[in-house]
Amino acid sequence: MKKLLTLALLLSMAAGVFAQEKEKEIVKTGLNFGPLPAIGYSSDYGWHYGALLNIFNYGDGSVYPDYRWLLKTEASWYSKGNSVYHLYYDSKYLIPGIRVAAAVSYFGNKTSAFYGFNGAPSLYVPTLDKITSAGQGFYLMRRDIFRVVTGFQGQIGDSHWSWAAGLNFYSIKTGHAENKGLKGYDKKAKKPAEDYSLYDMYIDYGIIPEAEAKGGRHLEGLVGLVFDTRDHENNPTRGTNLEVMFYGSPDIVNGRSGADWRNHYLKAAVHFKQFFPLVKDRLVFGGHLAYQGTIAGHTPYYMLQTIQFINMKQNLNEGLGSTSTLRGTVFNRLQGEGYAWGNFELRWNFVRFKLFKQNFILALNPFFDLGAVVQPYRLEEMKRLSDQDADYYLYPAPVAIDDDGQGYWPHQFYTGNKEKLHMSAGSGLHIIMNQNFNINFEVGKCFDKNDGSGLGINVGLNYIF
Repeated sequence: MKKLLTLALLLSMAAGVFAQEKEKEIVKTGLNFGPLPAIGYSSDYGWHYGALLNIFNYGDGSVYPDYRWLLKTEASWYSKGNSVYHLYYDSKYLIPGIRVAAAVSYFGNKTSAFYGFNGAPSLYVPTLDKITSAGQGFYLMRRDIFRVVTGFQGQIGDSHWSWAAGLNFYSIKTGHAENKGLKGYDKKAKKPAEDYSLYDMYIDYGIIPEAEAKGGRHLEGLVGLVFDTRDHENNPTRGTNLEVMFYGSPDIVNGRSGADWRNHYLKAAVHFKQFFPLVKDRLVFGGHLAYQGTIAGHTPYYMLQTIQFINMKQNLNEGLGSTSTLRGTVFNRLQGEGYAWGNFELRWNFVRFKLFKQNFILALNPFFDLGAVVQPYRLEEMKRLSDQDADYYLYPAPVAIDDDGQGYWPHQFYTGNKEKLHMSAGSGLHIIMNQNFNINFEVGKCFDKNDGSGLGINVGLNYIF
């Protein structure tokens, strides 16, 4: 944290040479390019490398700081075995009166985190949260996502209200963490379980049904209402934003039949964001309250992590936990049928300057996040883990062994604890160009070691709300 603040101070001093506080911003016109090497670090994914390019078309400048259209592209990789290929388009002017947004993305996650369901009832052991040299780990699984997202939004009369609709397609493949030479725990060999995972355990106990174990495909529809009085969408200093949406999938593209057709689901999501200027153009308080839960049907386990927004801020919105929800907790620490969470932060624009004919802002954002699972998922099935007799019959050796030689059996991974609030806090540094292109460096720490034992570090794009 000290290093982050030192970096902010140095950047502030350097930028002071270019500071022009009393001058108006340069009104951008035409095409504006934001190319960057995708070089960074995430405590969840490892070192990041690749390239990204944001292209903004400001037209004749009459709508600045809004843009006529935006095109984002990214091709990047992470040292823990993950890859990102992402293409995103957004425009309020392609179709008169209707905002159009669309994305085509592939996220290859060879070592995706899986910490079980329902938060506090699932034990987290920090010393088991690692990737072995063979590409395995107890809290790891594979989760590859191909996603096509489309969204449309139109204003209702002359009001601040608008309608929203969308159609999304997901193809998700899940399985054992990437390692072609290992296929999970061998019960017959009765060997120690270095290669076994929590994902394998959940399948063995029927918490994850065989029909869902390898993932699936879903065509998802969305309808909603939006209320928006913010002065600027990507870097607001005042105003309110409310998104209310209903979305779901009839499970018609998986080709399953009979009892497996239980994965129809209908969900509701609400996001409320409020921004208060504390010091004009300098200091803003921002708050975000959110709820997402299932109204009817049943969500397959591999869709629990998807966090639904009408306007996309991150390439991949998942949680609860880590980058886009509870910063500082381990990635997707909380999984359930329904979530409630909040994000609160101060945004201090401590320097404004112009460089290379671009408008820049440097900002710090100390934050506080909290959330919980409010609608449990397969809790009765999870309770099967508490049967110690079944443990010793099925598992003559422990399913996991930590660095100190401590062995763990399945019954230990169901704590029986009731869910509680999970909290974290931290701060970030943001480099914002032309109010829209925002590079962030955020560091967070959770309050409970059962949600992560170290600092959560992320280098990415945009504010999370």
